[in-house]
Amino acid sequence: MGFLSGGIRDGDRFFAMLVEQAARAVEAVRTLEGSLDRVDVAALEKMRGLAKASEELRGVLVDELHKTFITPLDREDIFNLSHGYDDLVRYALATLEEMQMLGIEGDDPIRGMVALVRGEAESLELAIQRLAKNPRLAGEHANGVHGREAEVERIYRAAIHALFARAAEPSALPGILYRREVYRHISNMSDRADAAANIFGMIVMKLA
Repeated sequence: MGFLSGGIRDGDRFFAMLVEQAARAVEAVRTLEGSLDRVDVAALEKMRGLAKASEELRGVLVDELHKTFITPLDREDIFNLSHGYDDLVRYALATLEEMQMLGIEGDDPIRGMVALVRGEAESLELAIQRLAKNPRLAGEHANGVHGREAEVERIYRAAIHALFARAAEPSALPGILYRREVYRHISNMSDRADAAANIFGMIVMKLA
């Protein structure tokens, strides 16, 4: 069912829009994960379509926030959750585009970090699906993001250290810097998931 379906109460409509944004975020990270060994035109076009859909969803949600007097959650929390889901899609797109542009294929750190971010996105999807009826369960799903984010950061630091340990030859430096940029995008994507999980924590505290 689309997020503009008629007959949905105001509160349910906001939850429906956030659920749909979360689904786009999961699909984007899964698309990235499935394209790490070979970035092709079809994957890029699919990702750009997901980014456009996510941006449109966010635009509709913000417009509804302006028009609706009573919302099921604090306006700022709705706005920030929407922003967090959209950020995941945009970082997934930026990562895929840079891998294609810079000629970077997936390595063990990239595959490990993206798998963890996919788990983060899935946890955030479950959290918003459960939030309306069971806020505490939603909070538990969101809390699962924090451990994964810490593991992404651990892989990121180790990967950066290993990259520059191989920088003895000047000719190797461009490739090292290119790969570092891809690592950084994935780390930032994980940071945005962690920030969204923190928003869930505040929401659950307010609803308890």
